[in-house]
Amino acid sequence: MPRTPEQYEKLREEKRSRIMDAALELFANEGYHNTSISKIARSADISKGLMYNYFDSKEDLITAIFEKGMSTMFDFLESDKDGVLNTDEFDLFVNRAFNTLIKNPTYWKLYFSILMQPVIHEMVQKRYKQVIMDSLQLLLEYYEKQGVEDPMAEAMLFGALMDGIGINYLLSPEMFP
Repeated sequence: MPRTPEQYEKLREEKRSRIMDAALELFANEGYHNTSISKIARSADISKGLMYNYFDSKEDLITAIFEKGMSTMFDFLESDKDGVLNTDEFDLFVNRAFNTLIKNPTYWKLYFSILMQPVIHEMVQKRYKQVIMDSLQLLLEYYEKQGVEDPMAEAMLFGALMDGIGINYLLSPEMFP
């Protein structure tokens, strides 16, 4: 019996996900520049040529991985109806961030390594910059609503604190409850 269009689409999504998982593991453990398309294809158990049916380039692939990871952390903010975080939503954001870190350490290892590589960071930042700007705006409005004297400084401090905790968790998870 021939496959339906829905079955083909499901198979395509499964293969795309398998490629992204293989690439994530390789990028995080071997580095972006040390990982070839051939190596990713072997790890995903597909041909190198088939890779290009799913991603135009290695840059396209790392950007897709990055966007997927960022969306898991920020997608719940879209349900915020009034566009301003309240204390419960802020707490949810912090908890979501830590749960995402704990559940996806390989992704976050890649994320932090990207931050330290200006060329790659600039490449992926073009695609996720708006997500970050929207999140920063939510934080600014939250801190303004809380009566903080310098909301921008507080938002930047919060971001640095979250990054620092994330890096320390990845380096020494046993030190965290």
